[in-house]
Amino acid sequence: MTTLVLGGTGKTGRRVAQRLRGAGVPVRIGSRTAPQPFDWTDPATWQPVLSGVRSVYVSYQPDLAAPGAPQAIQAFTDLAAASGVTRLVLLSGRGEDEAAVCEQIVRSAGVESTVLRCSWFNQNFSEDHLLEPVLAGEVALPVGDVPEPFVDADDIADVAVAALTEEGHDGQVYELTGPRLLTFAGAVAEIAAATGRDITFVQVPAADYAAQLPPELADLLMYLFTTVLDGRNAHLTDDVRLILGREPRDFADYAKQTAGTWIV
Repeated sequence: MTTLVLGGTGKTGRRVAQRLRGAGVPVRIGSRTAPQPFDWTDPATWQPVLSGVRSVYVSYQPDLAAPGAPQAIQAFTDLAAASGVTRLVLLSGRGEDEAAVCEQIVRSAGVESTVLRCSWFNQNFSEDHLLEPVLAGEVALPVGDVPEPFVDADDIADVAVAALTEEGHDGQVYELTGPRLLTFAGAVAEIAAATGRDITFVQVPAADYAAQLPPELADLLMYLFTTVLDGRNAHLTDDVRLILGREPRDFADYAKQTAGTWIV
């Protein structure tokens, strides 16, 4: 039975798709560039990709905290349930009140559901908007010494695949974290140590940082950096270990294995 992976070319989605294919599970990629395109902003593209699908990995772009996310999640889950989908796995934001609304929508869809709450990914430094500053040698962000439980995208994907393919995860809300808390300055220091490069972290005023952002992302990123990153997520969980039977990947190991990406 086909599994639809929304955001199937993104950080977690492509890892989920790779693992499912490796396990012999038929996969359909949901993205704007897929042979059968899927676009969250165009509901007309939703029904075609749901044909013959029984489970869905739901990764919403740009974030569940973005305006309009609950409405889109409600419309999609209603359509998915009506189309014969029997299992939904939602990638959610840890500590985001707006994401909690979307979680409740998915959990009330009348099908099996699992919620994966995550905060900052390790891979934000190597596959996202923080890559360029790392390459330039200076990461400037409006954050202080608030610790975060950085989680690895590979761990998220492994848990997602378990929830999509195994029994026993229906109705569960998993909070996925790494094995230790780390500030952004500490994370940058780990990258510097792994690469042997002089890479510094600089705390900047929120207004100065916001002025440099693309207008369409400014409000969302500032919300994530200044509101969600207030210490509310500064605690660890055992959910990765409990589900996978192993410890989550440490940021230092991620930095060592990814070092080649940052060596210029």
